[in-house]
Amino acid sequence: MSSGVAARRDAKKLVRSPSGLRMVPEHRAFGSPFGLEEPQWVPDKECPRCMQCDTKFDFITRKHHCRRCGKCFCDRCCSQKVALPRMCFVDPVRQCVQCALVSQREAEFYDKQLKVLISGAPFLVTFGKTGTPEAMVCRLSSNQRFLVLDGDSHSEIEITRISTMQILTEGLPPGGKSVPRPVPICVSLPGGSARASGMLLQYTVPGIEGEIQLKLMAGEDASASRRLATAWLVAMHKAAKLLYESRDQ
Repeated sequence: MSSGVAARRDAKKLVRSPSGLRMVPEHRAFGSPFGLEEPQWVPDKECPRCMQCDTKFDFITRKHHCRRCGKCFCDRCCSQKVALPRMCFVDPVRQCVQCALVSQREAEFYDKQLKVLISGAPFLVTFGKTGTPEAMVCRLSSNQRFLVLDGDSHSEIEITRISTMQILTEGLPPGGKSVPRPVPICVSLPGGSARASGMLLQYTVPGIEGEIQLKLMAGEDASASRRLATAWLVAMHKAAKLLYESRDQ
């Protein structure tokens, strides 16, 4: 990809919305697939009472809109200002109690796991069901839109074209052998002796009929590379949940 195209893809601009200042992609098509659109605010005339505690609004009890859900609340039920990077806000914004909890949980992804994904990790990568595994480094592009694989060859997969994703885990039963097994994205990674060992995903490519399978497997040794790959898979598990949530918005 040329530097000019990459620069346009990563260009951002500062805009002001009713909810606050936002640093958004200059071109809407280049927005993060994990992002959320700003909600429509519930009109003032449709919320004479707080939508959480049912307190009646008057000259003393003012109404406030949650920047994440758009509902109307009193100050007591909507007093927290929490960072909301999924909507590209520059500063923390006012959110209701429930939305603030969700945003605080997501903060770990943006503060820690997103950095892990962008840094990348080494895997054995197999394209298709019968391909030959190739040692590659897999990472998320800085604009969060592409899965980038670098080795003897180079590939980029657009995140929005991934249709299904499964994290493979392996356990160590007493006297048994580690056996990779899929874990649905909708559940948390299991604890105990199980550990993330790989990822299986299906994606589409423009002009090619059907879906393509991609398999990433961490190395079998207990080296630093294996630990790095495991941390990357755990971060990708969280990213997939955010991705599907954005699609369902």
